[in-house]
Amino acid sequence: MSTSLIDDLRAIVGATHVLTDGDLSAWEQDWRKRARGKALAVVRPGSTDEVARIIKACAAAGTAIVPQGGNTGLAVGSVPDGSGTQVVLSLTRLNAIREIDAANLTVTVEAGCVLQVLQEAAEKAGFLFPLSLAAEGSCTIGGNLATNAGGTQVVRYGNARELCLGLEVVTAQGEVWHGTSGLRKDNTGYDLRDLLVGSEGTLGIITAATMKLYPLPAAQLTAWAAVPSLDHAVRLLGLAHQKLGAGLTGFEVMGQFALSLVGKHMPQLRVPFLGEEATPYCVLLENSDSESEDHARARFEALLESAFEDGCVTDAVIAENLTQAHQLWHIRESIPLAQAEEGLNIKHDISIGVSRIPAFVAETDALLQKEIAGVRLVNFGHLGDGNLHYNVQAPVDGDAKVFLREQEERVNTLVYDQVEKFGGSFSAEHGIGELKVHKLEKHKSPVAMGMMRAIKGALDPHNLLNPGRVLRA
Repeated sequence: MSTSLIDDLRAIVGATHVLTDGDLSAWEQDWRKRARGKALAVVRPGSTDEVARIIKACAAAGTAIVPQGGNTGLAVGSVPDGSGTQVVLSLTRLNAIREIDAANLTVTVEAGCVLQVLQEAAEKAGFLFPLSLAAEGSCTIGGNLATNAGGTQVVRYGNARELCLGLEVVTAQGEVWHGTSGLRKDNTGYDLRDLLVGSEGTLGIITAATMKLYPLPAAQLTAWAAVPSLDHAVRLLGLAHQKLGAGLTGFEVMGQFALSLVGKHMPQLRVPFLGEEATPYCVLLENSDSESEDHARARFEALLESAFEDGCVTDAVIAENLTQAHQLWHIRESIPLAQAEEGLNIKHDISIGVSRIPAFVAETDALLQKEIAGVRLVNFGHLGDGNLHYNVQAPVDGDAKVFLREQEERVNTLVYDQVEKFGGSFSAEHGIGELKVHKLEKHKSPVAMGMMRAIKGALDPHNLLNPGRVLRA
């Protein structure tokens, strides 16, 4: 059967786009190298019609399909299992920007388009596409939508779901839903777009999308502020909302230890206020203005003046130009890389109501340090929308591999139980994938799980689309 299926796939996309031999690690191994599977074949379609034909062929053969974009996910959601029976559907050849509709402020783009390519095309046309995250040079729009990606500008523009106006999707039966009209109002039944966004390829294969565009800001200013505590960071966020309104586009918080890892492993990056005892946290905030740079700078300086008077900021620098702004953002985005240089670690992508974050961190820090002597906490993330990357590093003299093997489940249980206690979510923007399926079953209500299983059973009754991801196979 597999030989016949591979022949059928070659007939659909051409033999050069059906990979079965050689080094397939780029498709079979996840980005964090936590999992390595074995594919029956890697298939690279060049059109939506080819995707539909591939799905029909696989469905007829009873073969599971694992959709994949840039393979930059963090929850083991886009690589095959080890059975050697699953087809990896790589969508990177579907990379066209089909249309930029200036009057409608939309762009229709295929799923395999790299995020940075879309950002640059929008800017060239005089618009802003605001989705921005560290992997933007390799992640794809289809993957961003499948995982409902967040990033650094959610506080102003929302997650990928909020940026999406329509989808083109191939169903588990190989039918095509053409839903890329770009309408901002369409109350004709259930919202299939919102159902498919964030479903991680388990309900349908996204092949194209219509996304929102925004006017390019006339000015964009970035500041780096030292704050004496997380409580003060939350107060600064409140002031920023008051003083900047919709101009507040980014608000990131970074713990001193997280920044110390950047200073240690990337000394060429000059981290402001590094090592200052009175600065346990720093905040990176961004203001976009539709008027002028002078107007934006005046509002920014007024914000910082109020913050100094309030005591929630002890020191601050404002980037003088775009180069300096990019340098500050590069420091923030280098934290995960610096942490990887320090050794294997236990990652958490959690979401908690902003007002409850200081209490959560204080209580959870104390519990972890009580349970595991010398544990190091790498805390940073998108405070503006309540999303923390609350990561746990082995003690300084400990073996990182042993720490990960022996402590990961214990640490995850403690952190996720704390997240539930504080009314949060254990997955804010990375998704469930395979890595967190058992955690979803524990922390999601039985009613919600029942509804999700009913939806999966209705849309993919034979469990052929990304089985074992989000829901247990």
